[in-house]
Amino acid sequence: MIRIAVISGKGGTGKTMITAALAQLLPGGLVLADCDVDAANLELLLSPKIIRTEPFIGMKTAVIDPAFCNQCGECMDHCRFNAIERDGDIYRVNPLRCEGCAVCVHVCPIAITMQPRQTGEVMYSDTEPGHLVHARLVPGAGNSGLLVHAVKKTAMEQDRNCDLFLIDGPPGTGCPLISTISGVDIVLVVTEPSVSGLHDLKRVVAVCRQFRPRVLVAINRFDLEQSLTEVIQFWCIEENIPIIGKIPFDPMVIESVRNGVPVTFMPTSPAAQAIQILESNLEQELRYYRDQRK
Repeated sequence: MIRIAVISGKGGTGKTMITAALAQLLPGGLVLADCDVDAANLELLLSPKIIRTEPFIGMKTAVIDPAFCNQCGECMDHCRFNAIERDGDIYRVNPLRCEGCAVCVHVCPIAITMQPRQTGEVMYSDTEPGHLVHARLVPGAGNSGLLVHAVKKTAMEQDRNCDLFLIDGPPGTGCPLISTISGVDIVLVVTEPSVSGLHDLKRVVAVCRQFRPRVLVAINRFDLEQSLTEVIQFWCIEENIPIIGKIPFDPMVIESVRNGVPVTFMPTSPAAQAIQILESNLEQELRYYRDQRK
């Protein structure tokens, strides 16, 4: 199985739109994962039918047992996150504020313990291109990197015999991205011709290179600022990074999103035609990668 992650240095570059289109175009057995767990929306374009849902247990949260609490208030005094609240004589922990540092347990090990807490759920679904593993994170909950790991693990365990593992990754360079690209073979970075797009492209490529995948680039809406597109192309040449796709600005992309379908369902779309070229170039990269593995 070859693992491909579609990522971006910043939000709004069209990463999910391209992932959904590639899911429709790539041949062979395919399993999909949406690792943008803080804002998972690949499902909006693939209309999944949920097969099962599993709880995700994130970091532990402090819990106060009122039977052993003597209302001294020491836990509240020592909590730097203001997670402990008082209601009359009752002290309780606000789980949305608790950071799991366990200082309160150190202060009062008799009345306070650290307990597991569900901070999300992992869904295993069926779509037309293949099975999709996606997740929802409880608003305000941490450990999104661990949830990404759980999503990838579920996909690998359930569909380990597939030819391709296609991942819609998160934007940025934080823990969710690191968990996403860990162990992948190919990373496709989607960027756009803007000052922030170029800046974040450089940052995310620097992070990816620590994990040694094959790095590829696609420029979305390349025709909106041709001068910056040329700057991105020049930088990629200097860094020996292939640009395998240039997608024009296309209002039909917005229409496809509104309709909840990949843009490849609209064959007259210029963006869809450009993504077909991107997919063809990606297939060449896949053939080269398979030959190198033999």
